[in-house]
Formats: sequence, structure tokens, C-alpha cells
Amino acid sequence: MSGAAHAWRQFGDGPLSRAAARVYTLLVVELLFLLTTLPGLLPLLLLSRDPSNLPLAAALLVPVGPAVSAALYALRHQRPDVTDLRPAAVFCRGYRANLPGVLRVWVPTLLWLTMLAVNLAHLGAAAVPGWWAVPLVLVGAGVTLCAANALVITSLFDFRTRDVLRLAVHFLVRTPGVTVGNALLLAAAAGITAVFSEAVPVLFGSVVILAFLRTGDPMIHLIRKEFTA
Repeated sequence: MSGAAHAWRQFGDGPLSRAAARVYTLLVVELLFLLTTLPGLLPLLLLSRDPSNLPLAAALLVPVGPAVSAALYALRHQRPDVTDLRPAAVFCRGYRANLPGVLRVWVPTLLWLTMLAVNLAHLGAAAVPGWWAVPLVLVGAGVTLCAANALVITSLFDFRTRDVLRLAVHFLVRTPGVTVGNALLLAAAAGITAVFSEAVPVLFGSVVILAFLRTGDPMIHLIRKEFTA
């Protein structure tokens, strides 16, 4: 009996088994990510790309924040062991635990980005010089990158919202590699969306979120080392 248990443990610890466990976890997380974002993303796919639809698009994107947070939590906490695979349970636990904190970060971010996007779309009508687009884009990029850090922090740690925001801003400068990596990921996702459709990044959501998590590893390590007991 002990020999069988040892053989099973070896099977669960092998590289092939770990790879299979990772693929299975990604597939389950992707399915749950789709299920939790579909109510908002399905109508979003039907919206025309008109500036008048920006507020509605922001409202439809509200479910994306909690879903990304739950996926981050599940991918971070799921053991890569075929003998102990529970990605669905971990995803649901992360969704429930992180929902209030994530919404306190995600909803204001959407409001800020919507206001900036509306202003950019109506620069001509407001008789504002064209160069005003540059600072607006820079502010939008800063808000987005800060929100990316905040989303990771609030998904994996239990801090007050104001402390999450302070840490998010702090690590924009403290970990430039994370900031640049997030910027490249967001630029790639935005480019794919612009060229193809919003559906393409969503269909590979778990892979994108895993890359997002791996990019944030230096920040996560420093927070765990310096700001947690």
C-alpha cells in the first residue's frame, strides 16, 4: 500500500504531471472567467465603436475586474499537483473574498478612463488644441498601470483600499520591470482588440492573466517580504 502511495506521489510530482495540472487549471480558470464575464462582454461585442457608447461599455466591463481578480487568486494559490486539483473551488473562493475590495478599485478606474476617453473623443467639439491629447493619454496610461498593480495587490493581499492604492503607486516606480511588463501586456491586448475583436483576448484570458501574474512576481515578492508579517 505504501509503495502504491509512493508511486502515486511520484506521478503527481513529475514534470509531465505538473504540466498537465497547469493546462487543466488554465482551462478551468478560462471557463470560469468566461462564465463570470459573459453577461457584460456579450452585449459589449454587439456595441458599435462609437464614442457615445463609452459609458455603456464601461458599465458592461464592471464584471471583468472581479473575474480577473478571481483568476489571479486561483492561478496563484492552486498547487501544480494532479493529486490536489481544485481550481474551480479556489476561483470561487477568490471571487467571493475579493469582490468588495476589487470593486472599490475597479469601478473608479473605469469611471476615470471613461471620462478621459470621452474627452479625447470630443477634443474637436470642445475647441481644445490637439496637443491636449498627449497629457490625457499619459494620465490614462498612469491610471491604467496603477489599477493593474492595485488589482494584483487586492487580489492576493488583505489591505485597506487606501493602502492598496498607495502601494500600487509606490510600485510603479519601485519595480519598473513590472510597470514596463504590464504596459507591454496592455498594449498587446489593446492592439489585438483594435485589429480583431474584444473576443480574442477574452478567449485566451487565463493565459493573459497568468502572464500578468508572472510579470507582477517581483512586486508580489517585495510586498510579502516588507508589508506582511
